[in-house]
Amino acid sequence: MSQTNTDKATGESASGGGWFSRFDLVALLLEGRAFLGLIVIIVVFSWLSPNYFNVDNLLTMTSHVAIFGLLGMGMLLVILTGGIDLSVGSTLGLCGVMTGFFIHGVDLGSVTLYPALWVVVILVCCVGALVGLINGVLVAYFRVPSFVATLGSLYAVRGVALLMTGGLTYNNLDGEKALGNTGLSWLGFNSLFKIPVGILIMIAVAVVLIVMLNRTPFGRWLYATGGNARAARLSGVPTSRVTVLVFVMSGICAAIAGLVLTSELTSAGPTAGTTYELTAIATVVIGGAALAGGVGNIRGTLLGAFVIGFLSDGLVIVGVSNYWQMVFTGVVIVFAVLLNSIEYKGGRKAG
Repeated sequence: MSQTNTDKATGESASGGGWFSRFDLVALLLEGRAFLGLIVIIVVFSWLSPNYFNVDNLLTMTSHVAIFGLLGMGMLLVILTGGIDLSVGSTLGLCGVMTGFFIHGVDLGSVTLYPALWVVVILVCCVGALVGLINGVLVAYFRVPSFVATLGSLYAVRGVALLMTGGLTYNNLDGEKALGNTGLSWLGFNSLFKIPVGILIMIAVAVVLIVMLNRTPFGRWLYATGGNARAARLSGVPTSRVTVLVFVMSGICAAIAGLVLTSELTSAGPTAGTTYELTAIATVVIGGAALAGGVGNIRGTLLGAFVIGFLSDGLVIVGVSNYWQMVFTGVVIVFAVLLNSIEYKGGRKAG
């Protein structure tokens, strides 16, 4: 796939409709809807609550955004290929449980091992990658529809987490210095240059994925697979390998999100991350990606994560009940899908 085609897929080419090349107001509003929506949310909730946009609350909200952003970026990779990953919420929960399991010690009978935190991080990411690998193989080589394959994984992975804990929660995850397994709380409560570590992790992952999507052959293969898998396959693109790898990366992103969330909560429960797969899909859709595949970028997904995070926290701050929060979030998602439909339908007509 040529660089020009890739730019069109990401919505950033000079002729394909970059923000600065269109003067049509409707098109401009459609392309910038996530950013404009974020501005509206900030203005409205700042007016409703003077404490909404102060520094301390802003840092708290961005910590929540990190979870949505990490899950959303992994989901974006799968959606770009025309698939869907419904297992990311369950993977997050299982990886949180695995974090608690390793920190509490691995009982081998005669001896109990307490891995260092960096070892725990690697092991947990491997767990997420394994879930993604299973999903990817089912979709790419056994031709199981991604919706069905990951729906099965959603239940199976959540079941494994419940079986491991008996439905209970791992607490006291600070570790002990004598055992060399301390440091988990650093992910959730520490900051560098006054920026929460969770946000820095999200930014680091975003930079890696942006470079991968825009500067590597794999990124071009990914967009080509989502744009037209059959044509990409005939052009020599290893579409099956691309599909497996995007599911693996989605699992790793879910694992990292599980580590950050477990650190923030200082506990690991088997029900953590329930319905988060829907939130991840929402961040991608709000960010302007097409559910049919081939269109979307990291920038838009991160904006979508900020929209979801700031909206959810804003509703809590002004005292809106949980029931109405679900209503508002649902309306925002439906509205975002409607705008996506209008934009891409209009693009196809123009083409």
